[in-house]
Amino acid sequence: MARILGVEIPGNKPLISALPVIYGIGRSRAKLICEQAELNPQMRAKDLTNQQINRIIQVIEENGFVVEGDLRREIQQNIKRLQSIRCYRGIRHIRGLPVRGQRTSTNARTRKGPRKTIGVVRRKEAKKGKV
Repeated sequence: MARILGVEIPGNKPLISALPVIYGIGRSRAKLICEQAELNPQMRAKDLTNQQINRIIQVIEENGFVVEGDLRREIQQNIKRLQSIRCYRGIRHIRGLPVRGQRTSTNARTRKGPRKTIGVVRRKEAKKGKV
């Protein structure tokens, strides 16, 4: 298994499918990287030489792709900035609600979490049948 930018790339996959394992690189960027590094996208990742791995890393750095920890940090900082200036999107992040204008009267369970069932509170006598 090849190691690129601190990430183990699955060796049994073609390069075009193995590179998206790196956070911040999708299929289109993987294709672009293969073209610029002059590598066959269908080549297995386990067949990469050290020189080819270095070329992939060089292409990623030359193009200025922000990947892995730097990208995660940047996204977290953006969210914290939105929260600190108390803008609408920041408040939605704080409250754990959908940020991009989705409806919340129904659905939005991914952001809101599991349903909280609200029941009727009765007196003790009502439970025993002495109403």
